Amino acid sequence: MPGDHVTEKIIKFVRRRDLQFIRELGAGACGKTVLLYDDIIDEYFVCKKYSPITDSLKYKLFNNFIQEIKLLHLINHPNIVRVFNYFLYPEQYTGYILMENVNGTDIEDFLKHHPENTSIVFKQLISGFNHLEQLNILHRDIRPQNILVNDQGIVKIIDFGFGKKIASRQDFDKSISLNWWCPPPRDFEQYVYDFRTEIYFIGRLFEKILEEVQIEEFSYKSILKRMCATDPQERIKSFASIEQEIFSEQFSEIEFTDYELEIYRNFAIAVFGAISKIENGTKFIYDPDAVIRNLELSHRKVMLEEVVPNTNLVLRCLLDGAYYYKKQYNIEVTVLKEFLDFLRGCTKEKRNIVISNLYTKLDNITRYDINSELDDEIPF
Repeated sequence: MPGDHVTEKIIKFVRRRDLQFIRELGAGACGKTVLLYDDIIDEYFVCKKYSPITDSLKYKLFNNFIQEIKLLHLINHPNIVRVFNYFLYPEQYTGYILMENVNGTDIEDFLKHHPENTSIVFKQLISGFNHLEQLNILHRDIRPQNILVNDQGIVKIIDFGFGKKIASRQDFDKSISLNWWCPPPRDFEQYVYDFRTEIYFIGRLFEKILEEVQIEEFSYKSILKRMCATDPQERIKSFASIEQEIFSEQFSEIEFTDYELEIYRNFAIAVFGAISKIENGTKFIYDPDAVIRNLELSHRKVMLEEVVPNTNLVLRCLLDGAYYYKKQYNIEVTVLKEFLDFLRGCTKEKRNIVISNLYTKLDNITRYDINSELDDEIPF
């Protein structure tokens, strides 16, 4: 419990569990990968061993191996490979990662044999990379061999050896030098590798597959075209934006009453007007249930008022990060209450559409760098 005195204690698990070696899966400059079997739980695992071919690489890249472990432990998404355990031997500059075994093939080969699943695979891949974007993790090695599809048609993003957790805007700069399989974007002329760059490579990957396999039926050609724009300013800005567009197209047939539209627009206009600028690293809260919980807590604090005394009580229900909001701006409590009741009463599909539309509107608000300053507005 907080405040209690806690005696630090190391807990050692002395029983060892041996796994059966099945076969080697591959080897490279930084080590090798093998398939193992656990007969107690009847499961196969992929074990990645860090063992560079030269001693100079062994010492130099050991921290990168540890970084990969940290990245994988941050991630929990059905379209990204799971890590189950790790074993480090710092004295020998080596270690092992025990990961999910993906029984399938790479995305290129899968779609050659199952072209009818192209749109489904595309949506899964965007979902996985949107999750990475929300965690500020760049993959940095997007190629067919690092995107697998299992026997159930589930996409699995693998190999974070070049991945990087972004701590600041400066971390976006200076991309890792890799042998790219397609024409590089203009981002590289400015020594920049960011999430828009990853959007470009995902777009180019699908463009390549569509051309080679001669796939005509693909639901998101207009989105793909904007993903492949060489100029980053003309490219879709985020994986979240892509998911919003996919979702809007998928449920375009769902209708809203005039009263529902009025409630939504009153709230959207109020929130849009309250925000001045949003910091580049700030994320929208996409989980409708989380938004509802946040709004309920805020409403309880102001339900006896006519206007929300502190606009930020509403804004922080939607935004995760830094932003500037106006000092003198009123959001009526009735507007908040009506929107909350409306959202509660929506189906899951409707909630997602409402949240998606709201953030599409807020995405038009000016973005700023973390070091920017405004004199007449309150930073959060």
